[in-house]
Amino acid sequence: MKLYRAQEILQSEAKIDVELKGVPVWIDSVDADKETAKVHVEHQPADSRVVPVRELQEIQ
Repeated sequence: MKLYRAQEILQSEAKIDVELKGVPVWIDSVDADKETAKVHVEHQPADSRVVPVRELQEIQ
């Protein structure tokens, strides 16, 4: 995923499906300088991690 798209998804009111290696995740924040995103596994907010934005995939 491109950095700008991750930022758009984060700011969107709509639910946009995103996956990390086939696992549904929510984007909690985006660090534009490092091109990373803090994400958590859907329905498991305690399971969060920071990953490169390029590893995220929008599901359409």
